Amino acid sequence: MATNANHGTQLEDLASSRPPGCLKVFIQRDYSEGTSVKFQAKFPPELEGKIEKSAFENTINDINGMFVEAEKMSCGRYCEGCLGCLTAYLVFFCMETHYEQMMKKVTKYVAEQNERVWNPRGLLITNPIERGLRVIEISLLTEPATTRSQ
Repeated sequence: MATNANHGTQLEDLASSRPPGCLKVFIQRDYSEGTSVKFQAKFPPELEGKIEKSAFENTINDINGMFVEAEKMSCGRYCEGCLGCLTAYLVFFCMETHYEQMMKKVTKYVAEQNERVWNPRGLLITNPIERGLRVIEISLLTEPATTRSQ
């Protein structure tokens, strides 16, 4: 994937240059099992005919799986926390935490999915990290936003 010296990847440039009035679909967080990061895998009707339900579910389930892995406790994560405490967290200037590594993996996965699956269908997923892990935003690049009547 090529990068632009000023902005980052080509996909990020595409996202920043998309029309501000394109239709957006938001996949909300799923709090049914607690506050861990998990997104609803329910297929939104706005995407009907634009992407296969299985492709949508695979993407959401893979993202959810990465967040499960990021939040999983293990001996290594425990030692990472203890080392942070012992060094007044200065060690984290020199090394990435497991969580940070997983967030990079999520970012890379979303970019790959956009390139392979979503962009060819006129869709764009915005990395949930960019939305504060509150939602997954899906932009329908070929459809203008509609205003709702009251």
